[in-house]
Amino acid sequence: MILGIPQPPPPPQRPQFLYLNSIGWKTAKPHRIEIWFVEHDKKYYIVSERKKRAHWVQNILHNPNISFTVNNKSFEGYARVIDDKELKLISNVSRLMNRKYGWSDGLIVELNPQ
Repeated sequence: MILGIPQPPPPPQRPQFLYLNSIGWKTAKPHRIEIWFVEHDKKYYIVSERKKRAHWVQNILHNPNISFTVNNKSFEGYARVIDDKELKLISNVSRLMNRKYGWSDGLIVELNPQ
């Protein structure tokens, strides 16, 4: 209450991070990262600043089966690198990332929950 006037609840906070689990392609050990993400059309998108040089991207290229957690909800599914020819999807995801984080420069990876 402010000055005796009830206030509406604060808007719900959007989660900032997604926790991605993949299997190391050289070690076969679990690999977990914390990463920025956006949701679009019931899929999740993450961006690799290091493009295909990132270890987690290498893991996905060798084994697309992944699991991930967002806002305390866990999913299993698969991941794929977005093709350069998917211009509309790249544009949409980049716009969402820029709006949420002010950044979108890198390789976009799609996470498909099953």
